[in-house]
Amino acid sequence: MDNVACKIQLPRKEQETSVVAGKGTALSLARGALSSRPVQVSGLLLILLIVSSLFAPVVSPHDPIQMNPPDRLKPPGRSYLLGTDEYGRDVLSRILWGARISLAVGAAAVALAAVGGVFLGVLAGYYGGMIESLIMRLMDVALCFPPILLGIAVVGFAGKSLLNLVIVLGFLFIPRFARVIYSSVQSVKQNQYVEASRASGGTHVYIMLHHILPNIFAIIIIQVTLNFGFMILLEAGLSFLGLGTQPPTPSWGTMIASARDYMEIAPFLVVWPSLAVAITVLAFNLLGDGLRDALDPRLIQ
Repeated sequence: MDNVACKIQLPRKEQETSVVAGKGTALSLARGALSSRPVQVSGLLLILLIVSSLFAPVVSPHDPIQMNPPDRLKPPGRSYLLGTDEYGRDVLSRILWGARISLAVGAAAVALAAVGGVFLGVLAGYYGGMIESLIMRLMDVALCFPPILLGIAVVGFAGKSLLNLVIVLGFLFIPRFARVIYSSVQSVKQNQYVEASRASGGTHVYIMLHHILPNIFAIIIIQVTLNFGFMILLEAGLSFLGLGTQPPTPSWGTMIASARDYMEIAPFLVVWPSLAVAITVLAFNLLGDGLRDALDPRLIQ
């Protein structure tokens, strides 16, 4: 009877350990992130960027697509803080509205990549065998090609639209998520609470939802943050090549592309959108690095 009692009580204790481990991971991530200077600085920059883009209709001094030929190529001044472009449009207003496009495309694409990558990574890491071999070999093949080249090929074939751009960017980054999640799941599934839940009759779906995912959630957040900046950079690159956002919709990539012909007489047209891309990507990278340093992957055992 004692042996039977032990077998009945052990799974419950191990499941409590799983919950505590998940909460401990989240708490350690939050505490470490809040005390990290890179996270603080990058977080403030991103909050300012997000707020200014959300309230672009209110804070923009001018209409971003309204042409005003008499004011074309004006340098930065009192009327136009960052100057005007070749059509007399306010550069500051276009940058603020362009931020909405970049952040929206980046958020949608990274969400698609995270969902697909986590799903495939958990399946490969948990089941192993033929499922692991099939999924990870496909991911290896996809990682062999540079994302920008695949993006150009797919967008050029599927057509130019924001929806196609989001889908292409999302699928391009699924292998990045899948590889990291796969490694994390292989480590987590070796823990005793997973074995105890399986021995107590827990289904595969239950184990993945209640024991695997909660203990790799911090890793998922870190990957989302790190890859968000790359999404924005790729969106700007494809828009620069004419495969992303189409004029007259404001976009950082299209602003840089249209400013190439005026670099000698109005270099500020290239500088401002380029700085917007660089600062945004740097902020996301600093935030991702800070979160990664706050949580040592070796804590997930």
